[in-house]
Amino acid sequence: MPHQTPHELQARLAAVFAARDRANMQPTIAAFLEVLAEHPEEPEVLYEVGGAYDTAGEEAVAAGYYERAMAAGLSGDALRRCLLQYGSTLRNLGRLDDSLDVLERARGEFPESDSLKVWHATSLHEAGRNDAAFAIMLELVADRLRTDELLRYEAALRGNAAFLAGRDARH
Repeated sequence: MPHQTPHELQARLAAVFAARDRANMQPTIAAFLEVLAEHPEEPEVLYEVGGAYDTAGEEAVAAGYYERAMAAGLSGDALRRCLLQYGSTLRNLGRLDDSLDVLERARGEFPESDSLKVWHATSLHEAGRNDAAFAIMLELVADRLRTDELLRYEAALRGNAAFLAGRDARH
């Protein structure tokens, strides 16, 4: 059975997150570290500490917390968010192959996640795999922008996405 973070602790984490100031993350980091001191092996706390460091631009520190959170049994939507953020952090650290591995794993575990598709495309683009990145974005447009105008061209969008993905596979 996946680990469940107690509701009171989830509420406390949510309150710290809601009070954050992206321009000054030090108070948020301090608040999350205080919670971590009380719950040193709680996966969701580890994840939130990592996220705070990530937002502060301290990606190398964030990566370690993300890794610890996953090793401690992070699950569910928090795992989806962690994988996305970890993959993005790895990209920012120049670890493109690792980023792609994490995001591909995440997409396998959470295939319906639009945000994972976007961040996967971003890492593919950064890795110079522009055809694959654009193919994902075309598929996302075809899946989510359901306007009469675009529905008329849905088959063409999907065909172009398949063509680009296939062209990437040949490289």
